[in-house]
Amino acid sequence: MGFPANNTPLNFLIYGRTGWIGGLLGKLCEAQGISYSYGSGRLENRASIENDIATVKPSHVFNAAGVTGRPNVDWCESHKVETIRANVVGTLTLADVCNEKGLVVINFATGCIFEYDAAHPEGSGIGFKEEDTPNFIGSYYSKTKAMVEDLLSNYPNVCTLRVRMPITSDLSNPRNFITKITRYDKVVNIPNSMTILDELLPISIEMAKRNLTGIWNFTNPGVVSHNEILEMYRDYIDPKFTWKNFNLEEQAKVIIAPRSNNELDASKLKKEFPELLSIKESLIKNVFKPNQKTSVA
Repeated sequence: MGFPANNTPLNFLIYGRTGWIGGLLGKLCEAQGISYSYGSGRLENRASIENDIATVKPSHVFNAAGVTGRPNVDWCESHKVETIRANVVGTLTLADVCNEKGLVVINFATGCIFEYDAAHPEGSGIGFKEEDTPNFIGSYYSKTKAMVEDLLSNYPNVCTLRVRMPITSDLSNPRNFITKITRYDKVVNIPNSMTILDELLPISIEMAKRNLTGIWNFTNPGVVSHNEILEMYRDYIDPKFTWKNFNLEEQAKVIIAPRSNNELDASKLKKEFPELLSIKESLIKNVFKPNQKTSVA
């Protein structure tokens, strides 16, 4: 799970400059005094990646590029070639070039490749582990992500981070899961594993320093439901906030592709980083307390 140590000083090459996670990574590097550059090449263009590496001479490469679709993953259903080019061809090309150069790639992937099943029932506390085979291909986005994860698992230099329903303390960001669900007309209410980026992105940098590789469920331990988050939002931010629920059958009428709902087992990450907070603790500490507008205890 480790890659041979790279003794050069830390110098990160980051792909995904215009993306949410890519932008946050740059800010974290600045705060920590880590040298970094954004890749200028297209991931599917091998020569442009080789040029970036020759120019930057990185110690590690971070991949936060790819397409999730705008405004959501339904976009991928009607843009399949573009989705393959970014999420499969681009990611594999980057991993392959970096493997040739002996560079670890920290790859921001997704945990939306599983759904609750008989062996992992909703509410059971039995989460999907890193070695489990994806069982959700309901959306084309998830299908491409499951394909590429399987292929990437053969590369010894890749650290795959399965992110889910990412959340930050920036409640004005439309990509933030909390911001999304506060703006929906109706929400489902299903417990899910989620990723608090304020806590976990610094951990991704530490994983690079440790040259960790392989697949990692990159979520806070435990699950939280939509209603539990919205109750926190009401209690800490807006006492007048109200919302309406609907079920999966009703949701299916207003979306094109089904959505993934699951619990990921984060014990591997917790063992490596014992300080990792549970999802509900992290939500309160990293998101709701810093934004608190009410007098809740």
